[in-house]
Amino acid sequence: MKREGADLKRRRLLTGAAGVVGGVGVAYSAVPFLAYWQPGAQAEAAAAPVEVDISKLAPGQKIDVDWRGKPIWIFRRGARELATLRKISDLLRDPRSLVSSQQPPYCQNLARAIRPEYGVMIGICTHLGCIPLYEPEPGSVDNKWLGGFFCPCHGSKYDLAGRVYKGVPAPLNLEVPPHWYPSASRIIIGEHPEKGAVS
Repeated sequence: MKREGADLKRRRLLTGAAGVVGGVGVAYSAVPFLAYWQPGAQAEAAAAPVEVDISKLAPGQKIDVDWRGKPIWIFRRGARELATLRKISDLLRDPRSLVSSQQPPYCQNLARAIRPEYGVMIGICTHLGCIPLYEPEPGSVDNKWLGGFFCPCHGSKYDLAGRVYKGVPAPLNLEVPPHWYPSASRIIIGEHPEKGAVS
């Protein structure tokens, strides 16, 4: 009887020890597996916000930057370009930018912007992912063209606020990324506005 009790205690001790050793082994083998799923330094850098100097950007000009592997356009509209935004509402598929996934709430306005003179778009056509051309000059695409973006792949057209025309293959407006202005001459792409941001 005493021997059976001692054997039972030894068995429990060995079972517990084996369980602890097994658990430690599983934890050590899981660490590299879980680390594999963590983004590397290069991936984290690519996802980081991008700060751009816009002090020398004149009306009609565009700057291209890269954020998260996507082309970002920052362009400046003058008074003429801003005036065209009201003139073509009847020609657009979503003139009031009601598809909320295409811009942050603070850019759901006529210019689709925080500061109307500056447009900020992801430069990828919403049809099949081609890169549209910046055609700000009236008449440069056709005789009714008031300026905007033209996709040469399948003929999709967007106005100077990135709103898509009716009757073209692209189904949605160009996407506006999160952004804000830390000063009058700088913009940060990839973050939503902070308190005290310039508007």
